[in-house]
Amino acid sequence: MTAASTPAAIDPIALGIFASRTMAIGEEMGAHLGRAALSANIRDRRDYSCALFDAQGELVAQATHIPVHLGSMAYAMVDLARSRTWQPGDVMILNDPYQGGTHLPDVTMIQPVWQHCDDADVGELIGFTACRAHYADIGAGETGSMGIATHLTQEGVLIPPSLLYAAGTYQEQAVASLLARVRDSALVHGDIRAQLSTCALGAQRMQALCAEMGHEQWSAYLQAMQAYAQRLAEAAVADIPDGIYHFADVLDDDGQSDEAVPIRAELTVEKAHMHVRFDAAPMVAGNLNCPTSVTAAAVYYVLRCLLPEHTPVCAGALKPVTFEVNPRSLLNAESPAAVALGNVETSSRVVDVLLGALAQALPQRIPAASQGTMNNLAMASKAQLKIKQDKQPWSYYETLAGGCGASALGHGADVQHSHMTNTLNTPVEILERLYPMRIQRYAQRKGSGGEGLHAGGEGIIREYEFLAPARVAVLTERRRYAPWGLAGGGTGAMGENRLNGQILPGKAEFDVTVGDVLSIATPGGGAFGAEE
Repeated sequence: MTAASTPAAIDPIALGIFASRTMAIGEEMGAHLGRAALSANIRDRRDYSCALFDAQGELVAQATHIPVHLGSMAYAMVDLARSRTWQPGDVMILNDPYQGGTHLPDVTMIQPVWQHCDDADVGELIGFTACRAHYADIGAGETGSMGIATHLTQEGVLIPPSLLYAAGTYQEQAVASLLARVRDSALVHGDIRAQLSTCALGAQRMQALCAEMGHEQWSAYLQAMQAYAQRLAEAAVADIPDGIYHFADVLDDDGQSDEAVPIRAELTVEKAHMHVRFDAAPMVAGNLNCPTSVTAAAVYYVLRCLLPEHTPVCAGALKPVTFEVNPRSLLNAESPAAVALGNVETSSRVVDVLLGALAQALPQRIPAASQGTMNNLAMASKAQLKIKQDKQPWSYYETLAGGCGASALGHGADVQHSHMTNTLNTPVEILERLYPMRIQRYAQRKGSGGEGLHAGGEGIIREYEFLAPARVAVLTERRRYAPWGLAGGGTGAMGENRLNGQILPGKAEFDVTVGDVLSIATPGGGAFGAEE
């Protein structure tokens, strides 16, 4: 590297513009994926994430999408980048939770990016684009996307890291089993094409930016951005009082027994470094287990919450935190443990545990617990029913908003997807147009926020009337243990699921028929401070 390209010669204003431009590529990728996808879960709920990586697989930039997607990609991408000798025209697809994925419904596409590529000169690998999207049907039995399970094979089609395109040639076998098992193969194939075009768009934008700057400057600015982000992150961690902080919380149950599942964390802060040591329950029979990449995503998210808003979200920003997890545990599961809810529910509780520990060190900055669940709802047409020729078999998935925790700054936000999720509720008009359901009620759940000096945010009530038989799974948390308050603030209301007025377990799978009504009341957030 020449003297002109060393970090000392970097123009700080130009560096800020560079960071914004790389992030903008990820944002544009996301906007494109939302427009191009066919399924409502990706197109309307925006259950997807996009990011850029350098040639070594280190995170360069990510869009403001879904933390559990992005942090897990940042954790796993280095190994994936090193896993093969990449060729121009390659595109990798995967969903294996133990080889770079999160849970089976999250399908990831990865495309290498070359500085230039033609017959005369292959060029140089400058990085990767990646996008991850949640498929409402991954072939997971009767509910399509997620249900009650005790083994990974029950949760859908497993796609190990495989080339969907090898040197530009389509590899049909990579997705053949998936397309054979889903209810609507044309819909799923359309989402696959949407992800492919999203990675291609990101690659074009990366190539254009590199060509504009020149490869030497591109490399220099990447290096400078990583160093800058690390300095900001270290300064933020240095503001936390040195010490050892402990916190524990529980998950309601694993869907196979009524026993609570504990998670404990010891957080050590020393100078500009934070280390988390988890003591989690052993792997459970149900599907609350987490691959390590999901645990990492929760740790990275909490660190990111402490950083200045202008910090580039790249690999450098993650350097000041490390973590360790006891082996063969809930947070460090081994194949073939079922993991579908680890990604959505256990990750949420890990965040609660880490914020609870940090609240001891930063009582004026950390909020009370938010709803602590994604309120997963999966359903699909009954496979054994004969479908009329004008009716397409269907599958559906959504997560539901709830209350956010209050803080010393004020009341918690109402009706928000919080922490590890950043999606939307499906608009009523979209849901009723595409699926045999009618929304009877969709309202703020008054009084669900914790009471205190600053009240917790309120959840929602959403009621579904079924217009056709279906198989349904509700996979929820905070139905037995309420979101906690801080500084004397009250707990948020626990969530509640009902079918035709009868209380359901927090995790249940069942059949419905025409006229049945499912009601989901989501938890409120915890309050901050005792009432005056």
